[in-house]
Order: sequence, then C-alpha cells, then structure tokens
Amino acid sequence: MPSLKDLKNRIASVKATQKITKAMKMVAAAKLRRAQEAAEAARPYAERMNRVLAGLSAASANSAEAPLLLTGTGKSQTHLLIVATGERGLAGGFNSSIIRLARDHALKLLSEGKTVKILTVGRKGNDILRRSFRENIVDYVTFREVKQLGFVQANEVAQKVLALFNAGEFDVATLFYARFASVISQVATAQQIIPAKFDQAEVPATAALYEYEPGEQEILEELLPRNIAVQIFRALLENNASFYGAQMSAMDNATRNAGDMINKLTLSYNRQRQAQITKELIEIISGAEAL
Repeated sequence: MPSLKDLKNRIASVKATQKITKAMKMVAAAKLRRAQEAAEAARPYAERMNRVLAGLSAASANSAEAPLLLTGTGKSQTHLLIVATGERGLAGGFNSSIIRLARDHALKLLSEGKTVKILTVGRKGNDILRRSFRENIVDYVTFREVKQLGFVQANEVAQKVLALFNAGEFDVATLFYARFASVISQVATAQQIIPAKFDQAEVPATAALYEYEPGEQEILEELLPRNIAVQIFRALLENNASFYGAQMSAMDNATRNAGDMINKLTLSYNRQRQAQITKELIEIISGAEAL
C-alpha cells in the first residue's frame, strides 16, 4: 500500500497534468474556430472545380487527345498513396484512423499483386508507416515549421505528385485525409485524384450545350494539374480542422479523467490518514491503560 507521502505526491502530479491538458484544450478550441472556417471556406471552391472538370471531361473522356491526368495511363498496376496526417499527436484517434484506412488499402492492393508507393505528408504518418512500409515510402513532406498552411504548401506536394506521374512512376494516385464533420467526428477519407474521378452527380446534365473557348482539351490541360493542388489543399485544411477538433475532445476527456483520478486518490489519502490517526490514538490509549 502506498504511503501518505506517495499519495500526496501522486495527487500533485495528476493535478499538474490536469492543468496541462486543460490548457491544451483551450488552445485547441481557439485554433479550431479558425481552422474550421478555413476548411469550410475551401469546400465550395473545390466542389465547384470538380463540377467544372466533370462537365469538361464528359465530352473529352473518350477523345484520343484527352490528358493522361483525366484518362489515366490505361493501367492500374502501380498505385501511389498520398497519406496526409498531423505533425503532432495527443489528438485521440485522428492520426490512427487515417493510417488504418491507408494501411488497409495498401494491404489489399499488395494482396492483388499491385505495386504500392507511399508519399507521406505529416510527421506522425511517416513515423508510423515506416514500421510496416519502409520500402514503399518514396517521399516525405513535413510542414512542422509552417505556422499557417497555405496553397503554397499544397502546391509543393502537388508538384511532387505530378513529377512522379510524368516520370511514369505510378498509374493511380489516391489521397488519404480526415474530413472534418464536427468536433467529435472526423471521417477518414480516400479520394482518387489521378486519373481524375468524378461522381455522376457532379456531371451537369447540360454539359453538351456549352461551347468552350479555348477548347476543352486546352482548358483541361490547365485545370487538371491545378485541381490536384486544390484537392490536396482542401485535404490539408480538412486535416487541420480535424486535428484540432480531435485534440480538443481528447484533452477534454483527459482533463475529466484526471479529475476523477484526483478524487479517487484524495479519498484513498483521507482514508489512509484517518486509519493512521485512529491507530495512533489506539496506541496512546493502550499505553495509558498499561500504566
């Protein structure tokens, strides 16, 4: 059984931890609002660009001159997985949910005899995936020193992806990130970005009524590379908001758990202290009666 001094020291230690988790929760809550606004502001632009490209691709997908970013290489042997995670931990299951989705996808492809290459964006994802897929990781990007994410960072990742594609290093690219739904809900998402893949709902019914100047091919060649950067930028913003939401929830739970632990330790301390006082009183009374 721990002594009174041990219990007292442990209570003080848990209280200090509780102060840290409470402070981290407040910091995450303050940053979450800005990150959520940025993620929500990026969604309409990314979705609108997808609709525009879906309309353009509807008339050009079967053309022999269609860009490879739209039609693909005609093969699906080599897959590039772009896994975007956080730079730090202490965010509950935020990083693990993204990595789990990417790992399951990679294992499925490997079981089918496909070649898997991984580009990690974020320190935590790189550290974890290196344990199982060290030979598959072809590049690593970190923005740990960046104070505020911008399109410049997304374009940096996009240029690496495009350089690999132009060099014939892969056939299909899939982006993994966490979509921000709410403070307590972050949805791990996989999105194919090369070749461009659009939902049927995004293809406008009146796409054939439009005439484009310049032609569809020229517009697609300009917009498709930009769309990759836009989708990556959206993923980074969604990840940022999801990270702070997950961290806020995790630190709130940690603060509550620390409070419960302090109550239990305080109760044990008081009981042991009372038992020690009672024992000393019994010894004093027994000694007095012996005299």
